[in-house]
Amino acid sequence: MTRQPSRRRFLAHSAAGAAATLGAAASGASVLSAQSQDRVAGANRRVRVGLIGCGGMGNSDLRDMLKAGAQLVALCDVDDRQVTKTAASMAKMFNQTAELTTRDFRKVLDRKDIDAVIVGTPDHWHALPTVMACQAGKDVYVEKPLALTIGEGRVMVDAARTHGRVVQMGTQQRSAKHFADAVAYVKSGALGKIRLVKTWAYQDWMGNIPHKPDGAAPAEVDYDMWLGPAKQRPYNENRFHFNFRWYYDYSGGLMTDWGAHMIDIANWGMNVKAPKAAMSVGGKFGFPDDAEETPDTQQALWECDGFSMVWEHATAIGQGPYMRDHGVAFHGNNGVLVVDRGGWEVLPETETVKGKKSYRMAGEPRKGTGGEDSHLKHVQDFLDCMDTRKAPRSDVEVGHNSMIACHLANIAFRLNRRVQWDVDAERFVGDEDAQRLVMPQYRAPWALPKISKPTSSASR
Repeated sequence: MTRQPSRRRFLAHSAAGAAATLGAAASGASVLSAQSQDRVAGANRRVRVGLIGCGGMGNSDLRDMLKAGAQLVALCDVDDRQVTKTAASMAKMFNQTAELTTRDFRKVLDRKDIDAVIVGTPDHWHALPTVMACQAGKDVYVEKPLALTIGEGRVMVDAARTHGRVVQMGTQQRSAKHFADAVAYVKSGALGKIRLVKTWAYQDWMGNIPHKPDGAAPAEVDYDMWLGPAKQRPYNENRFHFNFRWYYDYSGGLMTDWGAHMIDIANWGMNVKAPKAAMSVGGKFGFPDDAEETPDTQQALWECDGFSMVWEHATAIGQGPYMRDHGVAFHGNNGVLVVDRGGWEVLPETETVKGKKSYRMAGEPRKGTGGEDSHLKHVQDFLDCMDTRKAPRSDVEVGHNSMIACHLANIAFRLNRRVQWDVDAERFVGDEDAQRLVMPQYRAPWALPKISKPTSSASR
């Protein structure tokens, strides 16, 4: 009997094939025909995937999975218009048609022939489909932020471990070589003792949402399903699709939207699980009268063992620290490493001895990305781990840990005071008001399944 090639070797070949198609995509040509898709897949079976949430990132995730040789089986969204657009796009680019289109994600999970699902829903809908997918024996690629709350994130980790599933969060910087190189430099010790880590996001294209009245949901939308476990309230266009992220019922503002990316890199570089205390200030200073609930300007400060970490964000302006609209800066005694999606560099510190100033170390000029497609690499890592059963780069527990700081900052902001966190127990220290915000109250009939803490044999 001839042994089939492993998915690792299959993906190595498919990556080269996918890369060769990118130029064609840029020129407007179809990325992969059905015939070329079969060649990419080779003798190995394709991973059969379903997409839950056909918005912007869900489409991006699905496109890269199909580039890497996966097969589309199902499309799910509460908005029929989103399903129609996604179906047309995938048919044009890959000549693939979903066997199932539905508004109810449970019908996707019921399919025994689906190997993996992409969860690209609003944040308040990340936990439930992920946990239920693990229970159904499916691997999961879930968009960031991992969950709406810390408690949901822990249940997602436990579900993945209990059921032995591969769960990857969509923080694609973990698969970017220049981020890995920057983190390796931080860990080398060349910067000296690191006393401060700065993280930030200034997004000049976001913000200033005008007020709109409540009204009837479009006929193409199952609005009750969109609300799901969130509290009942009238439909409002401002709270739907992209702008849901500005309302605490569904998300955590820019703190969780971009904090998921930047704080993940800080955690990676500093080898930490979570801070032990948090405080946060800010407000709607740029547009005090617009329709957003979350602050357009916010700063957070976390206490960690041996160093402090700072976050700052602003919508509708773009000049952040080091004249970058996003990034992470590791401040050591010898120098500062600054990294963003465009590259990284090291700025040397100075010291003055007997009136003479000198550099403490040699700097590193900015190193770019080399045109690498980190998102495609991240998706390929997920597919590869489906074969090896190893933890992916943004494993669910990595994602959970990176989100804890974001949620702590938002809770401190909403309570208007410093909060203390027991890192090992994953609960607040002597603070019942804060503790009540660890797990949301689900609206009936929705309920997050109870997952027993996995045994050591079920853990990675």
